[in-house]
Amino acid sequence: MDGIGIYLVLTIGMDKYEKLNNMGAKMNSMAVVRADDVSKVKITLYDLIRYANLTFSDGARKLDPTFADNILTHIMKSPLRACCSSAAIVPLEDQASVAIGRLRKIHPPAHVIIVSPRHEIYHELVNYVDILPEIELTFDQNIVFEPVSEMVEV
Repeated sequence: MDGIGIYLVLTIGMDKYEKLNNMGAKMNSMAVVRADDVSKVKITLYDLIRYANLTFSDGARKLDPTFADNILTHIMKSPLRACCSSAAIVPLEDQASVAIGRLRKIHPPAHVIIVSPRHEIYHELVNYVDILPEIELTFDQNIVFEPVSEMVEV
């Protein structure tokens, strides 16, 4: 561990230092989810795992809807059609190009923006995401999720 690493451990504690160290090594992109309500955000996060097979490098975090709208305008470089009411952000282990390719194959109920290290705002988000409150992704235990292929009648 170098001098900066020792200083960080003393300043923020070993647990936090290890989490930051591990997060930087595993996080390759981020997904920003925008929707009309919280339930659509949670369903979309679940869809990213279940159907897009994306790997979260940390828990999903609640994001201010206005900030999510600003991220979209920054990435797309165009004005918004509509503002969102609920938003989340989640760090991904997957490369941005892989995440985008898999995202195109599913149709989540919310708008998803993949932010890569090529975007200027990515580096700001890396420092900001850790202080946001986590979203609890619990689903009703009585709900049975069936694979899409089994749902289609032949």
